[in-house]
Order: sequence, then C-alpha cells, then structure tokens
Amino acid sequence: MSFLSRCMPKPGFPLVRRALGRPHLLAAAMAVLLAAPAIADDMTDIGKLLKAGQTAEALTRADGFLAKHPRDAQMRFLKGVILTEQNKSAEAIVIFTKLTEDYPDLPEPYNNLAVLYASGGQYDKARVALDTAIRTNPTYATAYENLGDVHAKLASQAYDKALQLDSANSTAKSKLILLRTLAGNAASNGKVAVAQTPAVAVAIAPKPV
Repeated sequence: MSFLSRCMPKPGFPLVRRALGRPHLLAAAMAVLLAAPAIADDMTDIGKLLKAGQTAEALTRADGFLAKHPRDAQMRFLKGVILTEQNKSAEAIVIFTKLTEDYPDLPEPYNNLAVLYASGGQYDKARVALDTAIRTNPTYATAYENLGDVHAKLASQAYDKALQLDSANSTAKSKLILLRTLAGNAASNGKVAVAQTPAVAVAIAPKPV
C-alpha cells in the first residue's frame, strides 16, 4: 500500500468532467456517461469481491467485462485498483497512465498514479501527478492531502540529507523530528483506508493512494 489516499470508482463514474473547481471532477466540454444498470451491477459485484479480498475473482470478472467493453473507463479504473491491491504496481501504472491519456480531464487516475509512485519511492513523480490532478479539479481534497504528504516526505528526505552533511544542525534535526511525529500520528489515527469512490481514498502513512 501507500501512505497516500487512493480512489475507487462507483457506478456513474464520469468519463469526462467539466472544469469548475470541485474536488474530483473537471475539464472542458462535459461528456458524462452514466453506467447502464447492467454495467452498474457488474461494478457493484466486482467491488464486493474486491472488498471481500477476492481479488483474483474480481480481476477475472473485470477482464471478462473489458473483453466486451474495452474502453469502459469505470471498469478500467477498477481493474487498476484491483491490480494495486494485488501489489502489481507496474500493471496498475500502465492502466492508470492509459486512462490519463484517454481521459485527461479525470483527476482520479492521476491520484492513483501518485499513490503507486509514492509507494515506490518516486516522490517527484507522485508530486507531478498530484499537481495535474489538482489542475484538473482544483477542489479535489484527496489530491491536496496527498500532495501535502508527498511534500512532507520530500522535506523529510531533505532534512535527512542536511543532517548527513552537518550532524550538528539542530534546526534540521528539530524539523525532522516534528515531521516524523506528525507522520506517526497520522498512521496511528487510521490513515490507512481502502479504495472507495472516484473522489474517495485509501490511506496515507509511510506504508505504501
């Protein structure tokens, strides 16, 4: 997992959003596709399997659906979440990256990419992905929170480096202790959730959206 909050789709997940300034939905030219009842049922069933930890079956169901509807954004997103839960980060990154290319106005794929990048220690790439998510939707609270955590991690690394170069730097030491204390409190306060809807999250604490 990551120390970042992850997002998960729900039936009715918009394919394109309009730029207004709300947390997760945005972009120019509004083209929202609501899932048909049958699709919604598939999403719900697969979501239940995922929540129950039956990721292999959930992935099989998702692949079966995508064989018939290869461009369905909701199911592709959900497949990315399933792969993330299976610790198949490289495959999940491919899916979320492709979603950002096909639907650049959706902020959630950028957020989940950031979670994966951060889990691999690629904090600069995570920051860029979150900046893009926020530009796509300036009111995306999850992305702002995750961005704060990424900046905190980068700051922690910088203070560590400062202390390596000057072990007597008491200011850097105090700041590093403060950051680690805050990170510890965040982790103990349950900052480790699971994926939820296209504006929802999974957690953020030095573990692994």
